Amino acid sequence: MVETIFDLPVEKQIFYAVLGFSWTVYLWEAYLAYRQRRIYRSITNVPQELGKIMDSETFEKSRLYQLDKSNFSFWSGLYSESEGTLILLLGGIPFLWDVAGSVTARFGFAPEYEITQSLVFLTLATLFSAFTGLPWSLYNTFVIEEKHGFNQQTVGFFLKDAVKKFAVTQCILLPVTALLLYIIKIGGDYFFIYAWLFTLAVSLVLVTIYADYIAPLFDKFTPLPEGELKSDIEAMARSISFPLTKVYVVEGSKRSSHSNAYFYGFFKNKRIVLFDTLLEDYSPLNKAGEPQPEQPESDETPSEPKAKPKNKKQGCNNPEILAVLGHELGHWKLGHTVKNIVISQMNSFLCFSLFAVLIGRKELFVAFGFNDSQPTLIGLMIIFQFIFSPYNELLSFCLTVLSRRFEFQADAFARGMGKASELYSALIKLNKDNLGFPVADWLFSMWHYSHPPLLERLRALGNVKQD
Repeated sequence: MVETIFDLPVEKQIFYAVLGFSWTVYLWEAYLAYRQRRIYRSITNVPQELGKIMDSETFEKSRLYQLDKSNFSFWSGLYSESEGTLILLLGGIPFLWDVAGSVTARFGFAPEYEITQSLVFLTLATLFSAFTGLPWSLYNTFVIEEKHGFNQQTVGFFLKDAVKKFAVTQCILLPVTALLLYIIKIGGDYFFIYAWLFTLAVSLVLVTIYADYIAPLFDKFTPLPEGELKSDIEAMARSISFPLTKVYVVEGSKRSSHSNAYFYGFFKNKRIVLFDTLLEDYSPLNKAGEPQPEQPESDETPSEPKAKPKNKKQGCNNPEILAVLGHELGHWKLGHTVKNIVISQMNSFLCFSLFAVLIGRKELFVAFGFNDSQPTLIGLMIIFQFIFSPYNELLSFCLTVLSRRFEFQADAFARGMGKASELYSALIKLNKDNLGFPVADWLFSMWHYSHPPLLERLRALGNVKQD
């Protein structure tokens, strides 16, 4: 008789089910990406409905950029999936755990020092991940982003930044992990409640300190100078009772010409951060072009700034920036930020509760090569990363759908503030600056886009504006 997966021991069934689901998700993602690549390849002319908002040159640039990104994503995804499969099949996780045990033993720590061994294991695992991911990151930054005019980094800056990020991450990750493992071990029957409360506290602390103490380690933050823009931002914040305390400009242009804006902080201490690449009057890429007014606009390459200040290549003018911030403040006023936190913490509590039920199941550990021990950190990895993967995929899709709904609501909020036309033009400019492709396969868009496609947002704004 032919042996089926159901005839195998339960630990083997678990292992192959995890592997099978992982490849199923990968093949589904690859199929969706294939559908979207067909769009990139087949639509080479600006669709009629886009004729008034996008020129053919920008359309072609965005098409080629997104096609390159999609091809890169396919190969990097295939490598990642293959690497993960080999690690599982060859017993890479128990091997690395044994290596960590050998390292701790050399420093005089006996096997019962599980937390110490866990921290060494975590350090080795993140080092392995950093080294195997480095070539892909280098290629993405210095080939794809460079080719399409976004990269502003040197190799030296990139590597220095990577080392700094790794060091900062370890300084946060290791003590937090050590405390979490300790809480789980001493927490008794209700350890999952204490573990959840601890992770909640850590997330709130990190959100509070990130922009003040962590982000400045990598980027320069300067207060937005006094002037019309700052006054208008403060007035808009007051009009909706947003407790704004400071407005910063971050020097994002030293890494990339992509643009962004966000706010952070709790209670009565909110700050707004604007990337310099978002601000037409601040972007160094615009200023760099000013001394060369004789350069014809049609000869631009993606990495060259426009020559004439009045026809700047990048960023939004002040009314458009206010419209973008009106959208962001809409997320706050409509409670989207709080709702996302509540959903995240409800999910976290549910996962820790299920973890408490599953952590005692020896077959879960045996399935991944741990026949003689059941380390807590390995249990967290197996249950949260592998066993919960179907649930995580479903949750991710639901959150994507919810995020699109929130984006439409935030657009409507900005429109209600009288900024529909400014947001309309800002969305077009930001799409052009970031070479977003405005045509999407419906299934790819439904699964992946946390923000509605450009045309859908413009239609929602335009219809009301006409009304």
